[in-house]
Amino acid sequence: MSTPATPSDHKTTPSDRSTARTAPSDRRTAKAAPADGAATRDRQIVPPEQKYAAELEFLAAYDSGPRPPGWRLTPRAVVTFVLGSDGGKLRCGRKSMAIEPKFVGERALVERCVVTLAGERGLLLVGEPGTAKSMLSELLAAAVCGTSALTVQGTAGTTEDQLKYGWNYALLLAKGPSREALVPSPVLTAMTTGAVARIEEVTRCLPEVQDALVSLLSERRIAVPELAAGEDGQLHAAPGFTLIATANLRDKGVSEMSAALKRRFNFETVGPIADLAAEVELVRRQSTAAVARAGAPYAVDDTVLEALVTAFRDLRTGRSVEGWDVERPSTVMSTAEAVSVATALGVTAAYLDGDGDLLGRLPGQLIGVVRKDDPADTARLLGYWDGAVRRRAEQGAATWRTLWDLRSALEG
Repeated sequence: MSTPATPSDHKTTPSDRSTARTAPSDRRTAKAAPADGAATRDRQIVPPEQKYAAELEFLAAYDSGPRPPGWRLTPRAVVTFVLGSDGGKLRCGRKSMAIEPKFVGERALVERCVVTLAGERGLLLVGEPGTAKSMLSELLAAAVCGTSALTVQGTAGTTEDQLKYGWNYALLLAKGPSREALVPSPVLTAMTTGAVARIEEVTRCLPEVQDALVSLLSERRIAVPELAAGEDGQLHAAPGFTLIATANLRDKGVSEMSAALKRRFNFETVGPIADLAAEVELVRRQSTAAVARAGAPYAVDDTVLEALVTAFRDLRTGRSVEGWDVERPSTVMSTAEAVSVATALGVTAAYLDGDGDLLGRLPGQLIGVVRKDDPADTARLLGYWDGAVRRRAEQGAATWRTLWDLRSALEG
């Protein structure tokens, strides 16, 4: 995992503080709620702006250097928020804090994303499923404007109204077209408050819906024909507005983006985690949190986790760590799927498995993932067992010997 280089001798000065800009007081939609409030206690998932509220507040004070219009943190502090402080504590006055790493990836990728947003240009995160594109977009939005909630989920049923605006028909009938009767989309709310809007799976939207973004990203305003002509019928973007979209490479052919829309985005590819140890640690951390939400202690040991992640990586890349060829299944063996399997094993250990034989359950979990898209992929998993798993067993690896002995579980 790339580590941020944060200046250890950074000090805040009165003059620095005077130049630090915060979001205007009328930006209610971009205000982060406290992480320990009653509103967050009964949630399965807490938004990053609330979960990491203390970190965001600390970083805003720690680095009070110049920041783009409307930004809550400096670009450097945004990178630190996403990637962490490399285990060390940052100091600001009498306070010190270690910033938790939240995204595993190259520092250069995160920096390019931050620079794109600072330039008020659209950012499109593309990649295979399960590579944390949505997580990265959430973290960036939370750090930049204080909310990740201004989001549209792209589907084949997404309409242009969901990207622009609709109407409160009761008010429309009572008073006619007016600003009061207009119901803004999350994108329009972000635009008029100078925040970051997020569109998940933009290529799942129909082309004519996608193209509603073209003029919005180029002209930075939305015309509302129903309102009075002229300036009154134009809704303009406030400083700081930008847009982050995600697109799944497996969905490239669902609704191909137009050339005009592509030109208005900077594309960044989010790839799988390169380092085995980093991926094991991420799977451990996220599955531990998921099992804790289920009200149980985590009892999946490192041996099982490493075997799980190794198998996922071998099948994902088509090559084992030793360099042996592996036939890839059609499904994507993503890190997110590995987290789901590790979570399932953790819940099993807590509630069902009295003898704690989690390694014995791993083949069944793997086959459930592999044949998700195509039942014929079972043969490819058997080929992996007959190849890489068998060869590791023959070389004396006890874990893989156990897995090889469980081959019959794949034929059920």
